[in-house]
Parts: sequence; structure tokens; C-alpha cells
Amino acid sequence: MQEREDAMLRRHWRRNRRLIVVLGSIWFCVTFVLLWFARDLSFAFLGWPFSFYMAAQGCLLVYLALVVVYARQMNRLDAEWASSDEPG
Repeated sequence: MQEREDAMLRRHWRRNRRLIVVLGSIWFCVTFVLLWFARDLSFAFLGWPFSFYMAAQGCLLVYLALVVVYARQMNRLDAEWASSDEPG
């Protein structure tokens, strides 16, 4: 019984870490990579230079989306963990 719980706990944290790595990689790409290369892109986006738009608005929207995705996925993962933790 204890081995089963340990395996489930390892699976839970493995999925949690995978989610954090994926979302952290997206955060890194948006924060550093995209803005670094956006300076070289010289086109207007909604009437503003693309690099300015990404720094002022686009990144904030991506960060908000990352928080929403993380919250939903963790709620789903925690609910799955709680349902499998119940006896029976």
C-alpha cells in the first residue's frame, strides 16, 4: 500500500515539475529571447513598433495566460491526486 502511495506521489511531483519547466521555458522565451530579437523587427503592430508593444502589452498578456494555465492544470492535478487518495 505504501509503495503505491509513493509511486503516486512521485508521479504527481513529476507532472508538477514538468509543468513548471514548460511554463518557465515559455516565460524565458517571452521575457528574454522574444524581446531581444524584437528590436530587429521593424514593423508596426497596432500602430506601435513591435518591440514596444511586446514590452508594454504582449508580455503581460502572456504572463497572465501562464498563471491561468498553471492554476487550471494544478487544480486538475490536485483533484486527480485527491480522488486517487480516497480509500475504496
